[in-house]
Amino acid sequence: MTARLIDGTAIARSLKESIKQRIMDLETQGYRAPCLAVVLVGGDPASEIYVGHKKKACAAVGIKSHAVHLGEDIAQDELVTVMTRLNSDPEIDGILLQLPLPKQLDSRAAIDLISPEKDVDGLTPFNQGLIPWKRRGLIPCTPSGIMELIRTTGVDLRGARAVVIGRSVLVGAPLASLLGHKGATVTALNSSTVSPAELCRQADVLVAAAGAKRLVKGSWVKPGAVVIDVGMHRDQGKLCGDVDFDEVKKVASWITPVPGGVGPMTIAYLLSNCLEAFEKKQGIFRGETQL
Repeated sequence: MTARLIDGTAIARSLKESIKQRIMDLETQGYRAPCLAVVLVGGDPASEIYVGHKKKACAAVGIKSHAVHLGEDIAQDELVTVMTRLNSDPEIDGILLQLPLPKQLDSRAAIDLISPEKDVDGLTPFNQGLIPWKRRGLIPCTPSGIMELIRTTGVDLRGARAVVIGRSVLVGAPLASLLGHKGATVTALNSSTVSPAELCRQADVLVAAAGAKRLVKGSWVKPGAVVIDVGMHRDQGKLCGDVDFDEVKKVASWITPVPGGVGPMTIAYLLSNCLEAFEKKQGIFRGETQL
């Protein structure tokens, strides 16, 4: 058996096309385009590349981007001033604070500065806190993308066993809640988990978001499982994930590639969240209010 690939690039392309069409429709009705403010502190090369990708993605669907590039040595109170200004600007619909921040800045406090209504990354305690209550705020982008990838496989999550490796607020913790809302029995693993391979072998759906290169081996995977790889690492000039792809593809029924799996979906749902934030501000959001 060889696993079928879950083509995140193609699925993301379809989502972005629907976002682009929705924005075009809104503009014909007299609305302005949504606007995303991207805040970059310092000159980290990887962060600059990520910001460039996000700005390009915004332009492709008709979302305006407003770049705010701050110096490496900025003080916390200066960052507070910038974030407060963006929160109060009626022309800004979403705020993305590119992480990591320089060491002198408190990342948690900086995230707390973002207005929940503009929190397109879904990282504020307010938006995170809505998820267990099945109330829809702005949901973190990567978990949203993962849920859509799983949906396209046709697997029924009701009664399924799901294992999530990692418990970050960006991916693992919100994803575990979202899977539970769909009826899955969820086990969340962390660095202190005893016998992780044994637990993973029970999973009908296995999501690897541990940040550890090729952690998940073929022996960890239940035959026929759906495997989602959130990791992104460089190994001898090539990209790889948290899953040993060559081993696991021989066991799983579906698997995401790296690159081309979760990554494109994360960016697509960033755009979706920006559009959602805009529509909610305008009072025209037509999505569900419950998860």
